[in-house]
Amino acid sequence: MSREPQEIDVRHLGREHVICCLRAGDVLIDPGPEVSSAAVVEALGGEAPRAILLTHIHLDHAGAAGALVRRWPGVEVYVHERGAPHVLDPSKLVASATRLYGDDMARLWGEIVPVPEANLHVLRGGETVLGFEVAYTPGHAQHHVAYYDPQTGVAYTGDVAGVRIGNGPVLPPTPPPDIDLEAWAASIDVLEAWAPERVGLTHFGLHGDVAAHLASLREALRRFGEESRHGDPERFEAAVRAWIAEHVEPHEVEAYVQAMPPDSHYPGLARYWRPERRSALPFRLDVPDRRTPPRERARVRPRRRMACDRPQRPSQHLRRRRGGPRPLHPRHHARYGPRDRRPDPHHRPRDRL
Repeated sequence: MSREPQEIDVRHLGREHVICCLRAGDVLIDPGPEVSSAAVVEALGGEAPRAILLTHIHLDHAGAAGALVRRWPGVEVYVHERGAPHVLDPSKLVASATRLYGDDMARLWGEIVPVPEANLHVLRGGETVLGFEVAYTPGHAQHHVAYYDPQTGVAYTGDVAGVRIGNGPVLPPTPPPDIDLEAWAASIDVLEAWAPERVGLTHFGLHGDVAAHLASLREALRRFGEESRHGDPERFEAAVRAWIAEHVEPHEVEAYVQAMPPDSHYPGLARYWRPERRSALPFRLDVPDRRTPPRERARVRPRRRMACDRPQRPSQHLRRRRGGPRPLHPRHHARYGPRDRRPDPHHRPRDRL
């Protein structure tokens, strides 16, 4: 079967161009939420897929996986090892999402069905499964992976390659709790190393200008990081809404807002910048300001070495002599005489008063 990618618009909450389930032959990548799973079943013509590849376990990407396995018990599900426990038992994931969405939980995402252990395949990154290369790509989430199909030259990137609807701008979704700008920049390097011909985004679809797309994502990450450091959520939300309004066609604005609600993305960056996290890291966090050239991005910078970091050499009289025991203190020699008859090169007699 041909693996030429196909976009399946799940029409989340009745709106087009918000969530895209990507199909590569008999494999689905990120089927979307359960509330929209009927659109996926209809697009497949009732035919069971061979497998479901999950980039990560957020409900807008993986919520329908359990329901599809319940419908077709032979479907295999692939997910990163950090997300696998929550796919087997989604109770903690549901509780966390319920605290965020409250009474809208069922309306937004539907029923979250666990995936049986027999259907689950755990990934770490670096494998090849069903002909797809797998890479671990944290930054948006600690349980995020991306898939590359060398047969078609398409990289299926979930959220690590950002949100881009139509010809609009590339924006990074930054919900809590796992946002890490340094790790995200490293994941973009991984995508570039694949040199894909196209990237497949859950929000939304396939895009062929890969180099320009990833460069725009780097700049957007820099701007989001810079804007969030002010500690003002209202200012951040206003800046994101203004950016969307300025660069997005009017008929696509609502799709952008639904795909990445501006009010839900400041908390992820605020958690990233919290002081206790910065003090615990072994490097200094530094996001360039507006005067920094775009090619210079936030990166890991090792802490400057201080004088206290140098290994301290023992005092002259405490150093071990090669081929013999460590010499005693000179005062010991002065009072009791040398331990052996060999002259001690470290002993300096002093004049007594």
